[in-house]
Amino acid sequence: MPEQPSEEPTRPESSTPPDDVWDKFFADSERDIHASAPKEPSARARMVTERLRAMDEAQAGSSGGGGKRRWGRNKPAAPPAQPEGWRTGPAWQEMNGRTTRRRTGWSVVGVLVAVAVAVVAVNPSGALSWLPGDLGGGADASDGTNGAPLAPETARPTSAPSAAPADMPTRERPFAGSPAARWESGAEAIRLPEGKAKAVNGVSAASVEAALEGARDFLIASNLDHEVIMGAEPKEALALLDPLMGDYLAELRTGLRKPTVKNDPVWTFTRFDPDEVELVDDVRVRGRLTVEPVRGTAGKAVVKGDYTFVYALARQGGDEVARVIARRVIEVEAVDPARFQATDGRIWLGDINSEISNDDCRDGDGVIRPQFLADLEDGSVPTGEARDPYDRSQGLEGAAEECGVVSRT
Repeated sequence: MPEQPSEEPTRPESSTPPDDVWDKFFADSERDIHASAPKEPSARARMVTERLRAMDEAQAGSSGGGGKRRWGRNKPAAPPAQPEGWRTGPAWQEMNGRTTRRRTGWSVVGVLVAVAVAVVAVNPSGALSWLPGDLGGGADASDGTNGAPLAPETARPTSAPSAAPADMPTRERPFAGSPAARWESGAEAIRLPEGKAKAVNGVSAASVEAALEGARDFLIASNLDHEVIMGAEPKEALALLDPLMGDYLAELRTGLRKPTVKNDPVWTFTRFDPDEVELVDDVRVRGRLTVEPVRGTAGKAVVKGDYTFVYALARQGGDEVARVIARRVIEVEAVDPARFQATDGRIWLGDINSEISNDDCRDGDGVIRPQFLADLEDGSVPTGEARDPYDRSQGLEGAAEECGVVSRT
């Protein structure tokens, strides 16, 4: 009887691989292990992380969030009586008890430091790109714009803009991580209301249109003229003001020549020190112009301009970019010349409120001094309730502190 074949498969005889095969196996395994193992941050990355951690701890130990918010109130004497039909000045007298001047400083310390520590831990080389001086490295490639450009503002927003993607500004992307990344740039963002101007409260359509154009031109000359931004005299803005506002004009010119705490031109004009900083990109702008009657006074209307300007700046020769947000709310009067005296082609500035975010909260030096990350090393952490400088749903009235906190820049 023939022998049955075995159901077990035949196993080949074992053999030992050659030495060169084993050598290659061990070399490849060692390389893969090294590649997959967690990498220890470089000495520079550890230094930066420790620096940011210390800043975060310093803030956590304070009684409030980081940043600065400052404003003041100007209460000049009441204007003297004048015969009916005469418009008296200066504008700071007409503002009696109404003008709110606010300056807001560095705001986003807590959120910024927390994000920065996380970014350094995950991607040290990428995070170093936004640090000042030789601590910086390469740039991030993300755009940080968070969508298409916004349509022009035609009414007061009902809430603050949503948070933009967490990102740090650079010279290549100075508005990364900011709502202003979607705002319009420059003078074209300050436009007249759609349609033809209409007569209001006994003021002719032509006078209303002239006041609208004058308010627009003043906002541009005061906040968007590059030479003015870099500290030059705002000649065009001053030339727009009615010469009948003689005392007010004299006050403005005196403040520009020799600024003081009580007469600081930054509450009217956006100005930086050209020896310290440079403008990195076009100014981003958001706001609107409106017209309304002055109740109880026939022959008078007021043009209101409410605009927020965002400036991206870097120290001269530096890499770090900081943003300053300046909100200006101005009132320009339009009048019936049969009832009130006015100079054709000039504007009467009846009121101006200002808020400046991310400066050092100093009054009296005539310029805005932006706060950079390196400026936080002194350990000074402002306290108070945080305010969003991009929130245009609220007015500037009701200020009760001199220097407070904002939530982002």
